[in-house]
Amino acid sequence: QMQLVESGGGLVQAGGSLRLSCAASGRTFSSSAMGWFRQAPGKEREFVAAIIWGGDRTSYAESVKGRFTISRDDAKNTVYLQMNSLKPEDTAVYYCAGSGIYLAHRSSDYNDWGQGTQVTVSS
Repeated sequence: QMQLVESGGGLVQAGGSLRLSCAASGRTFSSSAMGWFRQAPGKEREFVAAIIWGGDRTSYAESVKGRFTISRDDAKNTVYLQMNSLKPEDTAVYYCAGSGIYLAHRSSDYNDWGQGTQVTVSS
């Protein structure tokens, strides 16, 4: 099992940027597909982005495509989510997910989860 700890959330004005980090420990990170999900109050958890082992391929939700970038540093056992041009509708708790199926968009396709980090975008 992989332990995941997110950081980097906070309060930002619309149009601003944040970079989330997810530090992994436990099972082999470099061979694990990773993802980011988010959950806004009163809504279901939704897919944001995914990246495969090696980082050669990524996938994004349509709502964040062109604004968010997922990346990974296997030497640091860390996956990142760079979020630019943030909008109020991006406000949510952001979760890191690990041990996933190749570029999976369903939360049920990931085995390991972090505790989440709050992102709040003010208008």
